[in-house]
Amino acid sequence: MKLILVVLTITLLLVQVTQAMYCWGKLGRCKTTCEQNEVFHILCTDEAKCCVNPKNVPVKT
Repeated sequence: MKLILVVLTITLLLVQVTQAMYCWGKLGRCKTTCEQNEVFHILCTDEAKCCVNPKNVPVKT
């Protein structure tokens, strides 16, 4: 019984850690650093950068 409780606790903690915050209409993700193929466009609520693929960012004319 204790083993099941430990496994359940660890599983719930991992689910909380792996959830990502979306931004830019769910086309971007909030991260501390953007990958090389992503563009920083706006800030997220937790002072992280909203990293978006450049093809999803509108071009200003």
